[in-house]
Amino acid sequence: MKGSKRVLDHLQSLLNGELAARDQYMAHSRMYRDWGLLRLYERLNHEMEEEIEHADALIERMQFLERQPDFSQQEKVHVGKNVKEMLKNDLAVEYEVSAALKDAIKVCEEEQDYDTRKMLLKLLDDTEMDHAYWLEKQLQLIDMIGLPNYLQAQMDGGGTA
Repeated sequence: MKGSKRVLDHLQSLLNGELAARDQYMAHSRMYRDWGLLRLYERLNHEMEEEIEHADALIERMQFLERQPDFSQQEKVHVGKNVKEMLKNDLAVEYEVSAALKDAIKVCEEEQDYDTRKMLLKLLDDTEMDHAYWLEKQLQLIDMIGLPNYLQAQMDGGGTA
């Protein structure tokens, strides 16, 4: 089934962002693990796996619409140097992905591609209600209880943050 060029261009752009998010989450999760912040490692590793699922869904849809994805256009990865910077960088990625998803959903409506729209709505829900919400909460916790207490809670066996 031949897809709309506009929709396919947005899907490619979304794929570029998902692949960058995957790599950024991988880098951050491995840094957390190295620092002994195992709760953050587990969560970011989970987020990385979800980004792979998102990328896979986009790839499948592009192929269904008769376009092969271009894997050479990945967005820039922003690896932080400390926990707060890493969380902020990850949140910025989620905000960018959210905006791009909303733009793509609008284009899908204009092009009357409701199946792609439905898939993108699921990705948007994951992005806004799961990923971004969790990151916002972590930054809020740091502000509320302070970075040292937050970090202690992220160690294996330490606290419930």
